[in-house]
Amino acid sequence: MSLYQKTTLKNGTRVIMVPSHDTQACTVLVLFEVGSRYESARLAGASHFVEHMMFKGTERRPSTLDISRDLDSVGADYNAFTGKDYTGYYIKLNASKTPLAVDMLHDMLFHSAYAHEECEREREVIKEEINMYEDNPIMHAEELLEELVYDGTLARPIAGTHRTMDGIDRAMLMKYRAAHYVPSKTVIAVAGKIGPEVDALLESTFGAVREPKRKPQGYPKSSLRRGGPRLALKYKETEQVQFTLGFPGFPYGHKKLAALSVLSTVLGGGMSSRLFTEVRERRGLAYSVRASLSPYQDVGNFAIQAGLTKAKIEEGIAVILKEIGKTVKSGVTAEELTRAKEYIKGKTVLGLEESSALAEFFAKQELLQRRILTPEERLARVDAVTREDVKAVTREVFRTSGLSAALIGPFKDKKPFMKLLRVPA
Repeated sequence: MSLYQKTTLKNGTRVIMVPSHDTQACTVLVLFEVGSRYESARLAGASHFVEHMMFKGTERRPSTLDISRDLDSVGADYNAFTGKDYTGYYIKLNASKTPLAVDMLHDMLFHSAYAHEECEREREVIKEEINMYEDNPIMHAEELLEELVYDGTLARPIAGTHRTMDGIDRAMLMKYRAAHYVPSKTVIAVAGKIGPEVDALLESTFGAVREPKRKPQGYPKSSLRRGGPRLALKYKETEQVQFTLGFPGFPYGHKKLAALSVLSTVLGGGMSSRLFTEVRERRGLAYSVRASLSPYQDVGNFAIQAGLTKAKIEEGIAVILKEIGKTVKSGVTAEELTRAKEYIKGKTVLGLEESSALAEFFAKQELLQRRILTPEERLARVDAVTREDVKAVTREVFRTSGLSAALIGPFKDKKPFMKLLRVPA
């Protein structure tokens, strides 16, 4: 069983240690419970903006070059990411250099300078990043779908908009960071080869951060929209049409999430899945087609994404919905159930080979659920799923009233597509 140890620093910061004796690498990951869903309309994109500014220089390391040079000098991997419900920063390096990782992360996260000229420069960089997302139909289709699926802050794009970027100044960024980068909303995970000095290093750095007297803001509730079907259609001259179909799902930790994961795997989890076989292999209607889950703290959604042939777009959509209808009516076979479970097990084991993946696996659970299941415990839930469980979630999730879809391609009229958006009886 994967072993881990959870401790708490004197100021309340939670620490997860995940030791591994089969590696010479160590990953230090810091997660904060803040993302785009925590933002007001005026501050849309602030979480992502703050993340960018952490690499622009600190009091001790005045420039981006000073930061990157220190890390590159030891061959470290490092990056950051912003989601809708969390923001993370990590450094992975030779375990003998772990003190540098702890010191660097603490310095960046709590002593960044936020120089005015860097803020102005990075604002323009983020605008170009927004343009990139909007010009990438695969990414943009996901954003369009969640705008339809959710009511509330979860419906917003993580990077914000050009307008909100222009409206966020240095003072607003620093105030936002100070409100959310606090011990009670922080989880640190250290995974891989862990030296005996790490506990003291964390206490002397992250443990010295003060918790504000004012209670940190929680996330605004979001709800799933009903009354479907709904369609977001964006005209774009493309040869391949991006189509994303969404249904209500379940939040983190939900007892039905394991069954929905099995269903997702049967439908679109690999090259032997139902959708890949039917849509691509038998009919040649798509290059890619897959199913995925996006759980959050209070809600979640199930999505199917496909890059479909423009000339046969209506046929492609009809085939996808027909496969969903067949699954609602007949469920999955015993063989499909077994294959899906083994697929999930295999992907989980392979995905957790890296210390960085182990760190995120444990830290994300602690941050967002305040409860940790080991990989073995998580897979035990998958093993316990029955055909009846899968059939029950299939009928609960795949309803026309909960259906949303996003389509990006050279089309202006919704009507032909709206006629197709029904789960066949």
